[in-house]
Amino acid sequence: MKTVRRLLYRQILSSVLFVTLAFLALFFFIDLVDELQDIGRNGYTLTDALWTCILALPGHVYDVFPITLLIGTIMALSQLAQSSEYTILRTSGLGPARALTLLAALGVGSAVMLFAIGDFVAPWTQQMTSLNSSDFRKGQALNLGKGGAWLRESAGPDTPEGHQLTVNVGSATGESHFKNVRIFEFDGQGRMVRRITAQDADISHAMQGSGGASLWALRGVTDTRWASAAKVTPEQETTGQSLVTEQRLDKLDWVSQMTPQVVAASVLPIDTMSTSALWRYTHHLARNAQAAQKYELQFWKKAFSPLTCLVMVALALPFAYLQSRSGGMNLKVFGGVMLGISFVLVNHITSHLGLLHQWQPWLAASAPSIAYLLLSLSAFVWLVRNR
Repeated sequence: MKTVRRLLYRQILSSVLFVTLAFLALFFFIDLVDELQDIGRNGYTLTDALWTCILALPGHVYDVFPITLLIGTIMALSQLAQSSEYTILRTSGLGPARALTLLAALGVGSAVMLFAIGDFVAPWTQQMTSLNSSDFRKGQALNLGKGGAWLRESAGPDTPEGHQLTVNVGSATGESHFKNVRIFEFDGQGRMVRRITAQDADISHAMQGSGGASLWALRGVTDTRWASAAKVTPEQETTGQSLVTEQRLDKLDWVSQMTPQVVAASVLPIDTMSTSALWRYTHHLARNAQAAQKYELQFWKKAFSPLTCLVMVALALPFAYLQSRSGGMNLKVFGGVMLGISFVLVNHITSHLGLLHQWQPWLAASAPSIAYLLLSLSAFVWLVRNR
């Protein structure tokens, strides 16, 4: 059995590695051509462009590995079937259940690797690409558009009970360093009572004994306060004086329940977030009565993404039971590519339909994988019984 396992795994892994490298070479070339147009602008060099393309490779591996796993497995099994080696293995005792178990073990190992890349390697490299692009461009910050990123907090540790806080971040230059920060405080009737604007903000991690609160070190601060209606005297209301006070400060420490990870999640692209970061940010949005379905769907897609490896090897196994007269290896590989493309299309369509029709995020994320897994197992059972 060890010999059979070694033969199958060597054939499959070598084919998967070859296909993955081919795809990565193609993506690297496309990314490099796209980056070449920025060379010479703001000190952006060819070395910076190459480094950016290299940092993008783990993200490409995470995106294409299920497809390359399918294509590589189909190529390996088709070659074994075409040379009658798989037939010899079957007559030597490799039954359908044992073959399925062997490929399932390979799929589990691939799922673990994909999870590690998607949760640790790819988010880190993609965040470096997004945030360190400012270093490549001589200090330009990561632009978040005209409106910036908006966050809401029910109440901070230093905020009166019943007040609401809204935070706007204009741009990011690091995982915990942000520019053009505005903090709006509203009372229980929805009236703005305070506005803090800061040129820069450094967010430290949770402080001990503060219930998980983080310290925001604001610089270049303008603190504007509006007097509440209960504190306005008739004379002030008549003359319009002293209703607004403005104070300019070099530094101001502001305590908030929003951690650097939550703020970074709101300013970075959603595909740079790990499963744990998506979980934290989804709970933050739900706790502050904000729409979280988009991030919930992305969380469940991340959580179910390792399942796609099992789906891919299950889709490839029936090709080992197709004889050469049923079609050459090229036709089988083409069929595998079409299967992979159809899975990706169905996955994207289901995600968009889930957002449009307010489906349960876990159902919208898992339905394509479950459907294709059942389809592959049905085809496998039919081929075993009839071939």
